[in-house]
Amino acid sequence: MPTPATLLAPPTAAVPFAADLARHGDALALVHDDESLTYAELADRVGELAARLGTTRRLVAVTVRNDVASIVAYLAALAGGHPVVLAPADRPEALDPILATYRPDVVVHAGRSAGLAETRLDERHPGTAHDLHPDLALLLSTSGSTGSPKLVRLSQANLQANAEAIADSLGITPADRAVTTLPMHYCYGLSVIHSHLARGATLVLTTLSVVDPCFWDLVRRARGTSFAAVPYTFDLLDRVGFPDLDLPSLRYVTQAGGRLAPETVRRYAELGAACGWDLVVMYGQTEATARMGVLPPGLAAEHPGTIGVPVPGGAFRIEPVDGHDAGELVYAGPNVMLGYAESPADLALGRTVDELRTGDLARQRPDGLYEIVGRRSRFLKLVGLRVDLARVEEVLAELGLVERGLAAAATGTDERLVVAVERASQADPDDDALVSKVLAERLGLPRAAVVVHGVSALPRLASGKTDYAAVLALDAARRGPAGDTRPADALAQLPGSPTPAPVPATQPTDATAVVRRIYAEELEHPHVTDDDTFVGLEGDSLSYVATSVRLEQALGHLPADWHVTPIRDLVPRPATPASPLRRRLARLAAPIETGIVLRALAIVLIVGTHAKLFAWPGTAHVLIALAGYNFARFQLGGERLHRLRRQLRSLARIVVPSVAFIGAAYLLTDRYSLANVVLLNAVVGPETWSTTWQFWFVEVLVYLLVGLGALLATPWGDRVERRFPFGLPVAILGAGLLTRFEVVDPGVPHTAPVLWLFALGWALSRTTTTPRRLALSVVALVSVPGFFDDPRREAVVLAGLLLLAWVPTVRLPAVLHRPLGVLASASLYAYLVQWLVYPELVGIHPAVAVVASLVAGVAYWGLVTRVPALVRRRVLTRRTVTRRTLTRRTLTRSAGSRTVRSPAADAAPTDAAA
Repeated sequence: MPTPATLLAPPTAAVPFAADLARHGDALALVHDDESLTYAELADRVGELAARLGTTRRLVAVTVRNDVASIVAYLAALAGGHPVVLAPADRPEALDPILATYRPDVVVHAGRSAGLAETRLDERHPGTAHDLHPDLALLLSTSGSTGSPKLVRLSQANLQANAEAIADSLGITPADRAVTTLPMHYCYGLSVIHSHLARGATLVLTTLSVVDPCFWDLVRRARGTSFAAVPYTFDLLDRVGFPDLDLPSLRYVTQAGGRLAPETVRRYAELGAACGWDLVVMYGQTEATARMGVLPPGLAAEHPGTIGVPVPGGAFRIEPVDGHDAGELVYAGPNVMLGYAESPADLALGRTVDELRTGDLARQRPDGLYEIVGRRSRFLKLVGLRVDLARVEEVLAELGLVERGLAAAATGTDERLVVAVERASQADPDDDALVSKVLAERLGLPRAAVVVHGVSALPRLASGKTDYAAVLALDAARRGPAGDTRPADALAQLPGSPTPAPVPATQPTDATAVVRRIYAEELEHPHVTDDDTFVGLEGDSLSYVATSVRLEQALGHLPADWHVTPIRDLVPRPATPASPLRRRLARLAAPIETGIVLRALAIVLIVGTHAKLFAWPGTAHVLIALAGYNFARFQLGGERLHRLRRQLRSLARIVVPSVAFIGAAYLLTDRYSLANVVLLNAVVGPETWSTTWQFWFVEVLVYLLVGLGALLATPWGDRVERRFPFGLPVAILGAGLLTRFEVVDPGVPHTAPVLWLFALGWALSRTTTTPRRLALSVVALVSVPGFFDDPRREAVVLAGLLLLAWVPTVRLPAVLHRPLGVLASASLYAYLVQWLVYPELVGIHPAVAVVASLVAGVAYWGLVTRVPALVRRRVLTRRTVTRRTLTRRTLTRSAGSRTVRSPAADAAPTDAAA
């Protein structure tokens, strides 16, 4: 225990970049969602929280995510001279070994948004229970993932020196704006924060993935100049078409966290040179405060397999290793750690190491550049995290996943962790899937990065030692043809496979596979991976309802932002099985999106009102607002031209079935005109109400989508929408209110203006704060009354708008979700067909007419959406069979009398109703 004198001693000097924030004044420090903080404002918040932590120097644990509150909490601890240990806020289990081993004096739980009122301090000891070395500033996990109690001890000088060295290497200035792509608790992500704060630059905080179109919208809107990437990031960049993205403010991309394939380095270096930004390859380890080597951007394309030279102030040397041509890379510099900690007693230690033995085998080339050629110790770098293979085997034993008397072996590559587990009985693929799932969660790794094989006995060398090469070879069967590392179910969907191939016996059949199948079927997309999102796969409101209902049935619950969440993050982690009572209650009242309920309810009320079963007018206008809401959610992501193509496809899925049905109705009856068929009755039709006005909803919606799509297709409109995602719909709302109050002629002569309702829904979709939601609610309360001169209709519209604004989900019996989803999906089609169905049956009974109209609408929806998909599959099947037949014939002819067998030869709802 520390002495009383220690308790009264003032804190040691704080880290300069944390203590001197105010010197940057009014420069912009942090941007997160709708919040921005200058350095002066950040300094005030840091000072307030530092005062709450007190002057007694204590061990502080902070749970962090990429948001303002986490930055404030972390900097407050550093500014107060308190040693800090970080843990991810989204993985509570990662904090447990820290609490158990190091017993921090206070745990800071940072809120999801800025504001000290949302930051909770869990005081565990009065004063401090530790003897803390004066130089100690930060404790980080050596692996970043395994939960090992072994931590790296970093000093104030380590943090400041490395921040300055990285800032010098990258030429960071106050004009730079780094967009966060890595978690704050990871040393590489943390060093991005350090280096930019040291130069008074701006941090744009986000947890969005690079596969999410919203991430690139944010980069453009915030004028981001850089982002950090690990090797896995570049796989994702390839997937989203990064070379085609328009990123005018991007200055450089840094890469660290593991070796990037030389061909990828060269390709991205050449891409950057052509587009005006630099690829900066870096090399580092947690023990050196993240980064210690940098490859000058001008050399990346020519020397892509090297790590460059030491960062300013550092030095490399090569120490010979017996039995190897290369030697171990050793680094010295002011950013080298004080040493390791494995118990609270180690927190009192000073410097125990002067240089860092990296464990990497390297050589220095004649041109002075250093090159990594292998590893001396048993570590992997997976998705930027260092994984201790010995620790993996210990985790398996701790979890009870290795039976008594048996063993496990862990090996792998920088792409995946491969584990062999001895089993007393025959290996069960389901057991392998369970072990890999639990192990991935314990290590904090993506599920797809962990492969487990149950074996009767571990492969051994003649010496009796584990044959790790043979363990690694077990993974070959799962890697697909020619080294293709995509999951087997993705390979089965490649062109040429007419039907999905069965999942191999060794392929895990977990919840992510179910979600991938749902996406593949509903979006008709052949290549779905765990990193894909609904929006990224070009899902829109036409496929939204059916997909969301199926997902809710499969997963039990969907977050509000599920449509932009990668599949791997969408699947909930295993939880303690619910009791029978809880399961019964969940079935009785399960959440479903309010928008889906509104769509289903609206079409029932529309048809029922027309058939005079009851009188609930106004719901069609609610659907106009809901169309604007979903227009923003599904039609505004991605590049301008790509977005335009998506909008045109979505528009076609409204126009084509509408024109087809109205054309048939025109030929079969005398109720409609050619203006109806071409959707122009609202412009040229009669002013008085007649049957030709029955399709006004479809016509007006098409006008809105065409007009706004044309506006956003212009470079000017595209820039304004990205720069002002909330301001633009508010401006359009203002213009729409001018037509609503008849200050301006709407230009569509024979219909009431509804632009303001569409824009109001759009603005609600872009609303992230309560004050904005309140302001839009006030607009609704002011603008709806008096619009129809019908209090009941106005009350219905107003209720729908307020539900959309304030109630994201409603709880209804789970048995109703599927029918509601079907009705919502078929709402446009039911709106169309009702006009030919209910007049013929209303004489029998209005209820019969309503049910028949809805059933006919569902049938037309199935005809329009399902039949084309079946036809495409049949065409694909015939083409594939023909291609295989021709291949066999060609191979047979080329072989003469011998037959050569080649392995290759056997190989919604609409925006209108949204």
